[in-house]
Amino acid sequence: MEKPEMTVEEHIHTAIQFLEHSDREFDNGDALQGSEKLWGAASHAIMGLALQRGWKYSKYSARESAVDRIAHEMNDPLLVAEFSVAQKFHLNFYRDFLEDSDISRDRPLVHHFVRRITEIAKNGPVG
Repeated sequence: MEKPEMTVEEHIHTAIQFLEHSDREFDNGDALQGSEKLWGAASHAIMGLALQRGWKYSKYSARESAVDRIAHEMNDPLLVAEFSVAQKFHLNFYRDFLEDSDISRDRPLVHHFVRRITEIAKNGPVG
């Protein structure tokens, strides 16, 4: 039996949970799992927003496009920059290249992105 699609609320809930799991992984010294959970948080946040807006989101490129669209809609290019930082954490899961100082500096940016995107998704479409 095929699992039904997640709802907007489920994506938002998952994003917040992944942020918490990420913090625990980093606190326990597991930068690889922390990185992947941080990426998962950003990805689920944007999937929730895209679903709420009726935009495509199943492919990686569609999620990038969704970030571009919301950044343009909100006139906020910082959203694109913060999503790029999340992508860096995704890559870190595979390559383990980030230094502790990079992680400490950049984790709050992804947290900020996830909080902003989930708030936009919760508040419904603009205009």
